[in-house]
Amino acid sequence: MAFHHPTREQIQLPDVLTALGHPVRLSIVRALAEGGEHSCGALPSPVSKSTMTHHWRVLRESGVIHQRPEGREHFLTLRCADLDARFPGLLHAILDAAKQPEAATPAAGG
Repeated sequence: MAFHHPTREQIQLPDVLTALGHPVRLSIVRALAEGGEHSCGALPSPVSKSTMTHHWRVLRESGVIHQRPEGREHFLTLRCADLDARFPGLLHAILDAAKQPEAATPAAGG
C-alpha cells in the first residue's frame, strides 16, 4: 500500500494549520515530537480506529507526518525538516503554545 505524501514544495500553510487545529491531531503530533518513529497502535487513541485513520490521513496529506507501511503495521514520523524548511519555527511555536495552559479570560465589566 502506497500513501500519498506531498513533496516539501507542495506543503501549504493553510493545510498544515488545519491539520494542527484539531485536538486529536495535535496530540498525535505532540507524541511524535518526542522523537523517533511510532507505530500507529502505540499512539494514544481517544477515538475509534476509523476516526484515527482519518486523522492520520489529514496529517499525512497536509505534509505534517510521514506514514509508511511495514507488514500489517503503519509507522509515523513527524516531517520536522520539511516543515521547518517551508515555515521556519512554525511547528515549534505551535507545540510550545499547546503546552501552555489556557489563558484566563478577562472578567466582564473590568
